[in-house]
Amino acid sequence: MKHLIYILVITSFSFGPFQTLGQMTLLDAKEYAIKNHYNIANSILEYDKAIYQKKEYLSAGMPEANITGAFNQFMNLPVQVLPISFFNPAAPEDEIIAFRAGTEFNSNASLQVNQLLFDGSYFVGIQASKLLIELQRQQKTRTKEEVLFAVINAYHIAAVAIENLSFADSIYRLTATLEENQKTVLKLGLITQEELDQITFAVSSSKNAFENASLQYANAMALLKYSMNYPQDSILTLANSLSELDSKSSQISLGSIEDNSVFPLLQTQIQLSQCDVKNNKAGFLPSLSAYFQQSYNAYRTSFDFFADKPWYSQTNWGIQMKIPVFSSGKGIAVVKQSEIKLMQDENNYELTKQGLKLQEVQLKNTLESALKKRALQKENSELAEKIYKNALKKEKIGNGNNIVVTQKLNQLMIAQAEYTGSLIEVYRTKLELDKLYNKLTLK
Repeated sequence: MKHLIYILVITSFSFGPFQTLGQMTLLDAKEYAIKNHYNIANSILEYDKAIYQKKEYLSAGMPEANITGAFNQFMNLPVQVLPISFFNPAAPEDEIIAFRAGTEFNSNASLQVNQLLFDGSYFVGIQASKLLIELQRQQKTRTKEEVLFAVINAYHIAAVAIENLSFADSIYRLTATLEENQKTVLKLGLITQEELDQITFAVSSSKNAFENASLQYANAMALLKYSMNYPQDSILTLANSLSELDSKSSQISLGSIEDNSVFPLLQTQIQLSQCDVKNNKAGFLPSLSAYFQQSYNAYRTSFDFFADKPWYSQTNWGIQMKIPVFSSGKGIAVVKQSEIKLMQDENNYELTKQGLKLQEVQLKNTLESALKKRALQKENSELAEKIYKNALKKEKIGNGNNIVVTQKLNQLMIAQAEYTGSLIEVYRTKLELDKLYNKLTLK
């Protein structure tokens, strides 16, 4: 029953354009991930947030108006003290008189408008906010690249796992068929029980290999679903065969590390550090702002503010200037720190460039070696399979050795495992080289 289910899954890949529910090509998988992955959604939200941060900063240079109001009730009126001589010049100068003045109920309302006229940090901040938006746009592209890398890598691993599962299943069925034949031979007395036990051991080994291949396939599909943000409890099958994928993954990529997506990020970071230096230097410049205020005050001996009684108005405006004079060297220290940070960012840019050049050389060498290894391991696997099948045929006609069958099976399992590993190495290295050259696209 298990083999039947597997055969149905495998054959569903070969019905041409009539895809089944949950069946996806590599292109489908990439498009699904781009539309549904949470990392991409978060990167878009970060970009949107940067736009609103710019709007917030721009508003600091626009007029700001506030209306305020207040109501007071004096439980005890304020006490005023004056010399008695203020009223009577003949009175002694050291004698004073105290009295309460004012009204019990007071209320006021005012409108104040503030306008920034000049601040060096404000203009630097506008430039920095634009750079922040550009940084988030670049980060959005990088996030998309990371998601595509994970999806393509997982899709390749799943395709290899399917191929390996098909191989393990065929070997298991071949070996199990031989065991059934040998049981008949044993009844005829043509082989011993020990010889049959050797075949049973081979069947157990091939079944174990099949179970391991099944586990690898299940884990590979779970990884693919996770990389796409596809529901784990939903059915997903691959529409691209390993041979289709292999045709696109056997050529050494051509490109330049100058196209790597990390460089725009580093360049923008350098520009942001330059803005930080300018902003700290702008702290030594004066700032200028203006204000206008219109207020109304009411004084009552009883709570009758809505009665037809006068409110007293007051209007004033002014200009405020702030000139930094002395900061105990703090401002200079802050500027020096930002200048050092800028130099570090510039050094990191050059260091990254050298690192990517090294990575390019290593990946090209690794891919070239991996392609040769894959070709050799494929030949070894095919030869080992041929040797094992010949051993099975000899054993079937009574001209073989059961111990040899077991040995050839182990040899085949090792060869297949090495071939599978070489496939994954080729695909992974090719993918990393494509990422290095910024060639990971939906197409």
